[in-house]
Amino acid sequence: MILSSKGRSLIQLYESMATRGYERGDGIKVDVAFSDFELRPFREPVRTLFRQHDIRTTLDYGCGGSNWRMKGFDESTGQSAIEYFGLTEAAHYEPARGIDERRKVDCVVSFDVLEHIFISDIPATLRDMFAWASRLLVLNIACYPAAARLPNGENAHITVRPPLWWKGMIDAIAPEFPHVSIFLGCSLSYRKLDSFEVFSGDRWLADPLYVINY
Repeated sequence: MILSSKGRSLIQLYESMATRGYERGDGIKVDVAFSDFELRPFREPVRTLFRQHDIRTTLDYGCGGSNWRMKGFDESTGQSAIEYFGLTEAAHYEPARGIDERRKVDCVVSFDVLEHIFISDIPATLRDMFAWASRLLVLNIACYPAAARLPNGENAHITVRPPLWWKGMIDAIAPEFPHVSIFLGCSLSYRKLDSFEVFSGDRWLADPLYVINY
């Protein structure tokens, strides 16, 4: 995947935030950046998706500080994410931390990542996500400004767009990967998830009609 010059410079800014922390818009200094396991609050519906699509291997694309092997992902059982979801393997990808375990898996998950991507690089990033997924792509995208600020003072959510904009972007690329089902969730505020119906290019191809409205 080839990023634009602005995309490459953004990764450098995120690398700085990962090692030095960042300032919020209200002036509060945060020493540890990208430390949350962003998927955790939505683990129950994600587990349902995994079971429906028989997911055994995953790639966390833009994982931040997430560790799928660490115990305590689920507080009630103490299980790791791999155990909780019944997986055999979980790979991580986080360019801001120099982590690249990208490989073909059943499912690619990406939570609170795409809004951090420079707008010109979003199509290439989505194609890269699709390319590593054999069955399922699970996306959650924040559609609101972040509390965090980049080292240059700009908002850390540098591509804030409404849910239908993201749906249209993904619909335009999904036909290139017809066998991959897509779950798209968009958050209009912190940890408030609204989702579209799971869809795939296969569904469009199988529909007897030429005009399809979803």
